[in-house]
Amino acid sequence: MSYSLSLSRMIAWELRLCVAANRVSYRPTGRWLFATVSWLGDGVFWYTLILVLPLLYGSGELRSVVHLLAVGLFSVTLYKGLKGGITRLRPYQVEGRIRRGSPPLDKYSFPSGHTLHAVAFSIVAVGYHPTLVWLVGPFTGLVALSRVVLGLHYPSDVLAGAIIGASVAAVTIPLIGGFVTGS
Repeated sequence: MSYSLSLSRMIAWELRLCVAANRVSYRPTGRWLFATVSWLGDGVFWYTLILVLPLLYGSGELRSVVHLLAVGLFSVTLYKGLKGGITRLRPYQVEGRIRRGSPPLDKYSFPSGHTLHAVAFSIVAVGYHPTLVWLVGPFTGLVALSRVVLGLHYPSDVLAGAIIGASVAAVTIPLIGGFVTGS
């Protein structure tokens, strides 16, 4: 089997997954839930967490706050560079059966910036405060799922975003100096 035939089959399989997942957004409740999660994942949740950490854990939170802000800045820079160089159309632009569940922030789909940020922020937040895993873990999963359900990303965009986000977190840990857990 040729490489291009294998790639074509993978793309077709991935598009079928997108069509199936997107059916959740056909229902108003499903669309509202995942659009809300996506909107929160666009920064509202993470920046609120950054502001709340000192209230929850005390004034010694400067290190984790700086680390999260650095992750955000590094992630945005990396994400914008990748989006500008990889011009993969979004699933709703390619497949007529996919309904766009919320407006995209930019033109292209690869990688999922929402997932990249969610994974990077989650790893860093949980590194400092392991008890936050019950909050940020499920939220990050819902953010990743929302991107496919809303017709904005392919599963491979989400997977790539997760891998890149985990890599961003891993790169920043030694730069910031590691975790000092407060909980």
